Amino acid sequence: MTAPGDGEPLRILLVEDDRGDAILVEELISDAGVDMRVQWAESMADAEKAIDASRPDCVLLDLHLHDTEGVAGLARIAARDATVPVVVLTGLNDEHVASAAVASGAQDYLVKGRVEPETLRRAVLYAIERKRAELTAVDLHATRSREQENARLERGLLPSPLLLDDPGVSIVTQYRPSRRNALLGGDFFDIVQTSDRTVHVLIGDVAGHGPDEAALGVALRIAWRALTFAGLRGAERMHQLERILRAERARRGTFATVLSVALPPEGSTATAVRAGHPGMLVHGGGTVEWVEPAGGPALGLHVGDWTPHHVELPQGAGFVLITDGLFEGHVGRGNERLGEDGLLELARSLAHLPGPEFVDALIDAVEQQAQGQGGIADDIAVVRVERTPR
Repeated sequence: MTAPGDGEPLRILLVEDDRGDAILVEELISDAGVDMRVQWAESMADAEKAIDASRPDCVLLDLHLHDTEGVAGLARIAARDATVPVVVLTGLNDEHVASAAVASGAQDYLVKGRVEPETLRRAVLYAIERKRAELTAVDLHATRSREQENARLERGLLPSPLLLDDPGVSIVTQYRPSRRNALLGGDFFDIVQTSDRTVHVLIGDVAGHGPDEAALGVALRIAWRALTFAGLRGAERMHQLERILRAERARRGTFATVLSVALPPEGSTATAVRAGHPGMLVHGGGTVEWVEPAGGPALGLHVGDWTPHHVELPQGAGFVLITDGLFEGHVGRGNERLGEDGLLELARSLAHLPGPEFVDALIDAVEQQAQGQGGIADDIAVVRVERTPR
């Protein structure tokens, strides 16, 4: 929208089927002291064509045309472009109609025969500013509503761990959203401890961005928690998550990657079930290794073999479960990405740090690597779990 006083002439569309009245309005505009370029439309049909061809800064609309009457003309302009400010023109005896037009969305009205150049100038400029303020308020309300909805979805994606008293584990969780495209991602995680003191850790990622993907992530996380407490494990739990995904997804073809790890209270092994998700880091003792248990396809692609596999967790080390936003960002020229090898190299440079500091420093390092390419392009979720001495 052209701003008054920015050096460009204001484009005024005059919709008037009386040539005499049109000439009078054009003379008033020429005397108004503002650079306005007038285009005359003799009918509403002509006005619609003019709006389609080039958006005017303001429309001066006669309420009585041969092809439309009253506020119907206002509705037709709004149907073409609802962002265009409109000042209606009315006769001496139709001020009540003009008031109805303002109530229906016009920014102002002028009574023919009572209009001076200064009155016209002020009405046009004020109409433009009022419409600008109205559109800004609408955008602000939409933004706030979207932020509130995102906050609710993020709380559903990222719950607090549900652990027993003295759980025997140390948990670190971190989530960094990418706001490059202002859309919520589908990264999710969960941590629960069952009555046998086994700690179950989930991390997953629904492909795509937006409320549908986020809502599906929430559904999968809640389903995983319920299935875990119901006693389902391994491939059986994955098959049920697969069914839920297919029932809840908004579009055919949407899929999700999932990694679930069960950490018993004793011993050096854990059980991992992987559905298309990246592997994980094992961090501790000043070293970091990449571990990728054998797994099946992502949920939603086709039913696969999600057989559980044992993975070793040395004393004093922790599993670091991640989503692919941590290593798929661009870090150099062209299409160069950090990748799993680059992530492992970064992680090893930080291996001396204790768990919480390691997680924060690793994400910070990834974000720094991506700065030259506009920052991280995807949400990042990280969960680190380590047994603690009892």
